[in-house]
Amino acid sequence: MHIAVAGNIGSGKTTLTGLLARHYNWQPKFEVEDNPYLFDFYDEMQRWSFNLQVYFLGKRFEGIVEIKNARETIIQDRTIYEDACIFALNLRNMGLMSSRDFDTYNELFNLMISLVTPPDLLIYLRSSVPTLVYQIQKRGRDYETGIRIDYLTRLNELYEAWIEKYTGRKLIIDVDTIKFSEAPEDLSAIIDKIDAQLYGLF
Repeated sequence: MHIAVAGNIGSGKTTLTGLLARHYNWQPKFEVEDNPYLFDFYDEMQRWSFNLQVYFLGKRFEGIVEIKNARETIIQDRTIYEDACIFALNLRNMGLMSSRDFDTYNELFNLMISLVTPPDLLIYLRSSVPTLVYQIQKRGRDYETGIRIDYLTRLNELYEAWIEKYTGRKLIIDVDTIKFSEAPEDLSAIIDKIDAQLYGLF
């Protein structure tokens, strides 16, 4: 079985992935953080956007192939859909990726998703920009210090448009009000909803 956690930068994907992996004894697959283009991208977005996104896309596809061949249940931190439908699209819309590069990227993406199936459950972490900013500052990753508010806002808008159109099985969690990393009762409420979705419990 394949469970995926989706959401904007700083929404808590990695934290929730780890918590659910421990609770259910699922195998976590965390987001790629060693992208060799990250620092260059945040320093000069237009120059490095295509390189950054193609690297992420390739690693995400590699991960999906591993998930497909796995016997245990995998919970994945961020999906391949977010790379194309959110991040690459946002870069093109902001003029930080050329239309030619975006079209080439999309051809690769469409080929890849034609070979895989969507997750059995997608958990989307919905968050306001102030919450994202707070959590990004709290974790203090050097390469994220230059992220602009307008960049996060545009991502949020694309996330909302994408999740509305997503036709697979999904669960939406509002992280402005559900503090699963701090409140055990909030995590339990999420687990109850997952049980209901996957196993027909409650």
